Amino acid sequence: MATDTDTDHPAPLVSPPRLRTDEDRTASRLELFLDLVYVLVVAQLASALAEDLTWHGAAVFAGLFTVTWWSWVTITLYANRFDTNDVLYRVAKLAMMFGVAVMAASATEAVGPQSGVFALGYLATRALLLLLYARAWRHVTEARGTIAVYLTATGVGAALWVVSLAVPTPARYWLWAAGILLEAAGPLVATRYGRDVPLHLEHLPERFGLFVILVLGESVASVVKGMYETQWQTASVVVAAVGFVVTAALWWSYFDLGGAAGKQHLVEDGGGQESGTADRYVYGHLPLTLGLAAVGVGIEQYVVHPVGELSTGGRWALCAGTALFLTGTAALVAGTAGSWRAAWPWPTVAIPVVVAIGVLDEVLPVVSVSAVGVALLLVVLAGIREQRRGRIATTET
Repeated sequence: MATDTDTDHPAPLVSPPRLRTDEDRTASRLELFLDLVYVLVVAQLASALAEDLTWHGAAVFAGLFTVTWWSWVTITLYANRFDTNDVLYRVAKLAMMFGVAVMAASATEAVGPQSGVFALGYLATRALLLLLYARAWRHVTEARGTIAVYLTATGVGAALWVVSLAVPTPARYWLWAAGILLEAAGPLVATRYGRDVPLHLEHLPERFGLFVILVLGESVASVVKGMYETQWQTASVVVAAVGFVVTAALWWSYFDLGGAAGKQHLVEDGGGQESGTADRYVYGHLPLTLGLAAVGVGIEQYVVHPVGELSTGGRWALCAGTALFLTGTAALVAGTAGSWRAAWPWPTVAIPVVVAIGVLDEVLPVVSVSAVGVALLLVVLAGIREQRRGRIATTET
């Protein structure tokens, strides 16, 4: 059903924010626009990882991806509760998107000569988010306890990023990490000490599902790019087909199985802030989406090097990325269910299997990627079996 954020009526000039968690609503067109800008940052980070397939490159990729993901999460959590369709909100969110565009333009050198520019882009999203929360504080009095926590966490975290602009590297990056950790503690503190301000239980899984599908799109793009770069060599086309199977299996595992289970547990819990289920749902998506982004890099490396010359980093981009995705899926299922037994044996048992494939460095790339593909197909089949036995959810994300 369409909502005021999706209709074709002119947007009001000013419409004060209100708590919207009890309304029938879906993701707005503006939120979809926002996602497209964020996926540009992910694409740039993936490109940088492909150029530096070392432990250092992987650490930089993971750190900057976490910054990007957290920026998206905080904006999404605000919109989940207080989204409006007035011109003021639209302008603020469009301005945030330009800040994200600055992050994307500087992402490949964010730990180099463009670190200050990247920080300024991130700070632009924080400053605007603080203004939105200040506006919500004024108008949504029943949520002030929770809003105060978010204002404090975001403000202190942003302050550390401001200080980092005057600090040389590598100390600058430690301040970034401290700022993100403080911000990430905000929802946890709000859960424990804030007033019970629930999240919208339909909107939240939809938003995370949309982000997942966009990151998955990077794997499809890797298949296409790899085939083009190798000029349709037979071995590369075979690996590209297997890579597509890997991507499809990851899609199936999330949208029909793991993500669906997380959503059902979230709905059954009722979204109460005090339970922490929503927090576990949110944070479980970090390793899951980080793994998906790494898988896209790995698939391209395998397509370009199907029978030899594949670097250790290229092999681990796929295998460690897949293991991270499975770890995130297990955390999502177990976290929302409130018991690690909910993720055993599916999908936890597959994690060491995929890691073992990555350890085998003497195997031809076409063989190892095929082994990953087979492992993921078995994960899907096992998940379907568990689903039919009623041990995981049947609700679609």
